[in-house]
Amino acid sequence: MYKQPLLVSACLLGQPVRYDGHGKAMPSPLLFELARRYQLLSICPECQAGLPTPRPAAEISGGDGGDVLDGRARVITQTGQDVSRAFIDGARQALDSAIRHGCRQALLKANSPSCGNRQIHSGHFDQQLQPGSGVTASLLQRQGTSVCNENEMEGLLITKPQP
Repeated sequence: MYKQPLLVSACLLGQPVRYDGHGKAMPSPLLFELARRYQLLSICPECQAGLPTPRPAAEISGGDGGDVLDGRARVITQTGQDVSRAFIDGARQALDSAIRHGCRQALLKANSPSCGNRQIHSGHFDQQLQPGSGVTASLLQRQGTSVCNENEMEGLLITKPQP
């Protein structure tokens, strides 16, 4: 039986790839149901781009992920390093995976500078959120991929996967 592919942030699958070296696994019943319905394709754009784990926290300064892609904003670590190029490279690799596997949907980590699809941190390392998408989420959305986060995934579980 064919299962539609679904890009999923590796940290949501429990893989220890986040900047702090930990995962953020979804509850097992949700993971089981997703795996029953979809072919899960694990991605971590930051790791795929060669950033280490653990790594300094990073936030987008001067806009959101779309602005980073367009050269109007930067991704800066808490230590002041510009890692914009790595975030763009990771986003492109995630998009390549989506295209290669025919993914039309992605389940990405909320609030991440790579994967956030509704809001991201302010860029001031002050724990504040602002509207906007991360770099990978922005690139996927530009190419027509539907992106949701772990707080809004009920649509993936209620609707029938598209062929």
